[in-house]
Amino acid sequence: MPRLRSLSGRDVVRILGGFGFDVVAIRGSHAKLRRTLSEGASETLTVPLHDTLAPGTIRAIYRQASRFIAERDLRAHFYPES
Repeated sequence: MPRLRSLSGRDVVRILGGFGFDVVAIRGSHAKLRRTLSEGASETLTVPLHDTLAPGTIRAIYRQASRFIAERDLRAHFYPES
């Protein structure tokens, strides 16, 4: 499996913002992102706002975000081009 990119929490917030997620709350060093779908359902993710995220944390965020966003769309943002 290819290596993940090195990302900060703010990088991840920017990436997910491109998919319609907005920061709705910040508590301590974590941001809560949410997007509301046209049928009224909401999708929520939490991202730590650290300068550099650990690979396991990035992988967990990627896995959680892939429940809401197609993996083919996310992959280019989280993995370097092959």
